[in-house]
Amino acid sequence: MAASAGNLPRLTLELGGNDPGIVLPDADPAAIAEDLFWGAFINTGQTCAALKRLYVHESLHDEVVEALRAVVERTPMGPGVEEGSLLGPLTTREQFGIVDTLVEKAKAAGARIVVGGEPDRDAPGNFYPATLVTGVAGDAGLVVEEQFGPALPILPYRDLDDAIRQANALDTGLGASVWSADVERAKEVAGRIEAGTVWINKHGTVHPMVPFGGVKGSGYGLEFGQEGLKAVAVPQIING
Repeated sequence: MAASAGNLPRLTLELGGNDPGIVLPDADPAAIAEDLFWGAFINTGQTCAALKRLYVHESLHDEVVEALRAVVERTPMGPGVEEGSLLGPLTTREQFGIVDTLVEKAKAAGARIVVGGEPDRDAPGNFYPATLVTGVAGDAGLVVEEQFGPALPILPYRDLDDAIRQANALDTGLGASVWSADVERAKEVAGRIEAGTVWINKHGTVHPMVPFGGVKGSGYGLEFGQEGLKAVAVPQIING
């Protein structure tokens, strides 16, 4: 933004996020597990609008964790040239180190690794296993920092207002999601979340005809859709 000040262009900035998901107590863990998984782990978590922290009502917490574990355990990771690979490596060794450090710090603070969390650090490539973490504090690095990798912290909540407060607590607001059997109820909750896009019973889907952008520290302006085109276009008025 500072570099563009000299010639005053129309500017759009997409600055990443730390997207929350909130699972309401009426959701069906088995029905949403696959979509939760891909919302978090698509591109091995290396997506700005991926689901990066999940708040689950305490009545469903264990069921959601086990349903997600089952998806993780049946999803193969490996080189992209191998036909069976559905998850690939992290892009750089530096990013591998960021994810590894965040998970190790969570473990040292008493978090439970449900699955994953034990990479082969001497193996070729930057393969970090899909990892689910519970028992993690709400202010842990794995929760408040964008890990941009395949490690998902899952936090129980009792009071919905508190879950929404935690979802909104960070200076990011790219995407979010609400998971519920009651779509209208989910939309009410979505309206209280500070994010450019809030998905209902899915996460991270982007369409070129639907505007996309972030609020707070997650961006400036929009891309996609008519609104995205207008954000960078300058109309000419010929008045005669």
